[in-house]
Amino acid sequence: MASLESQIDGRWQLAVRAAAEAGRITLKYFQQGNYQVSRKVDGSPVTEADRESERLLRAIIESEFPNDGIVGEEFTSREGQSGFRWILDPIDGTKSFVSGVPLYGTLVGVQYEERSVVGVIEMPALDERVHGATGQGAWHIRGNHAAQRCQVTNCEKLVDGLVLTSEIEGWSQRRSVECLIELQRAGWFMRTWGDCYGYLLVVTGRALAMVDPIMNIWDAAAVQPILEEAGGIFTDWEGLARSDGGDGIGTNHSVHQELLEILGRVTKQM
Repeated sequence: MASLESQIDGRWQLAVRAAAEAGRITLKYFQQGNYQVSRKVDGSPVTEADRESERLLRAIIESEFPNDGIVGEEFTSREGQSGFRWILDPIDGTKSFVSGVPLYGTLVGVQYEERSVVGVIEMPALDERVHGATGQGAWHIRGNHAAQRCQVTNCEKLVDGLVLTSEIEGWSQRRSVECLIELQRAGWFMRTWGDCYGYLLVVTGRALAMVDPIMNIWDAAAVQPILEEAGGIFTDWEGLARSDGGDGIGTNHSVHQELLEILGRVTKQM
């Protein structure tokens, strides 16, 4: 029987390839105006690009690893028997996608016994990606250039770096807009270059922190192992290293506690 390391490695290689193929599907629709935008029950948008790219991801995974579980944003989950589970978000940042903004991505994560061990963030419209696996490092690739090892920034205080978040509405839903304002004041400056692109900026050392007040597992599962392999940390707002906590923090170890102290004022009020 193959070692766990080799099993993870095989899934890592497939995840990188599958994310790239699914990302190319999104480019058939991006900025083309050849699709309709529907609204899901929660009001979030969905398009045929989301569905077609997730169908492709599932087909690739099922052909190579038929005993693995699959959880995706757009279709029903599939139970597995191998201990491995794939977590898919075919278009993370659909609002950006439908607005013609290139800051959307395809996320592919792999968990083993509910622990995220592989992650891919593919940015199709930017031709940029980061990926990593537990114990194997995190890697950044632009176009056809050689992969470069990822490393989070070494800033020691929030005031020294760029802080990111996604849309402000999530903070409003958590009744935490005042906390967002405090976070903005604590950092050097803040931008809403959000969704998975924000985490890519943290992984590559261009941003210090990315904070999301509302996250689903398919938003977070791919992010966690990449950040950890880049020398950073991904937790929920309680400080737990998990991808199913409903919110998220991606940063380096130096400012993580500073972030938790600010965000803790929100969790205590809920």
